[in-house]
Amino acid sequence: MLLLIAATTAGGGFFYYKNLESGLRRADMFGGARDGRPARGADGAQNILLLGNDSRDSDDPNHTPEPGDSHTDTIVLMHIDAGNKKAYLISVPRDLYVYVPRSPAHPEFGDTSAKINAAFAWGGVPLAVQAVEDYSGVRIDHVVMVDFEGFKKVTDVLGGVDLENDQEFTSINEPKFRHFKKGLIHLDGAAALDYVRQRQQFADGDFTRMRHQQMYLRALLDKATTTDTLANPRRLNAFLRSVTKTLTVDHDFSLTGAALRLRNLRGTDLTFLVSPNLGPAMVGEESVMMPDKARARALFEAVAKDRVGEWLIRDAASDRSGEDAPDAEADPDASVDPDGSVDPDAWAAGTDYE
Repeated sequence: MLLLIAATTAGGGFFYYKNLESGLRRADMFGGARDGRPARGADGAQNILLLGNDSRDSDDPNHTPEPGDSHTDTIVLMHIDAGNKKAYLISVPRDLYVYVPRSPAHPEFGDTSAKINAAFAWGGVPLAVQAVEDYSGVRIDHVVMVDFEGFKKVTDVLGGVDLENDQEFTSINEPKFRHFKKGLIHLDGAAALDYVRQRQQFADGDFTRMRHQQMYLRALLDKATTTDTLANPRRLNAFLRSVTKTLTVDHDFSLTGAALRLRNLRGTDLTFLVSPNLGPAMVGEESVMMPDKARARALFEAVAKDRVGEWLIRDAASDRSGEDAPDAEADPDASVDPDGSVDPDAWAAGTDYE
């Protein structure tokens, strides 16, 4: 996931990125104009939606999956501050229970409460974008979809990555059932792909997977920006070209522009977050992740105002005091509803999920 950052921070000149840009796949990520989109965010800041697709059946970026045949395995809202000094990556749990709008591609689906990753299954990338915007109240400027299979080549081009694994576990995937020890481990491409996909054997499931994806990204960034990579034109070129082959972007996305914005970022300039939630709950017979309405509202208002750093300080203070931190300059009448206006009647009648 998030190979875009690694590509744009590894180096390269203007004309080189223009050349790389010609190799990017592009698709209509927004589905045309629609009413009711959130207002544009703070001047100079940018919000990019990063999607990782777990479908391995189609190479067509314009493909709208049949309902149920594919989900977004990873959903990350990346906020780049106006000064281009910080990037905040907010992972949205795939099971987060939100309102999913009606699907233009399949009108019989949507307009109901569901796991947020159902949006992609029902209406492709455009419906996923709409669901995230409706959930967060944040306007998406660009969309980048990442092919998980690209992990292998990107990692191998760099000679693998090293990271400090937080727990010992064994992969549930065939054919190798890899064992990952606790502590410093080295991952080649196939092992890295396996590592970031694991979730079912962990008590907190998707949270561990998101954490491992974040750990992998930091390790990839560190390796991509070492002298060994930057001073080796052949390796650098192979790395950048392998990254661009994993990406599908919207028609207005500029790789050159992203490179200019992100060129000075390193792993220490990235802050990883998880969209505020109350943990798992049952809706009917389905296990979902319930959003934390108050904290989500405060976080996404901070994203829209380019004040995420301030929110982090307030939220940490709230954790220490055990009280809800005040929402600085929050509009009590704001229409943003981070829980997606959850409608319990869309699921089992009478289910008390709050």
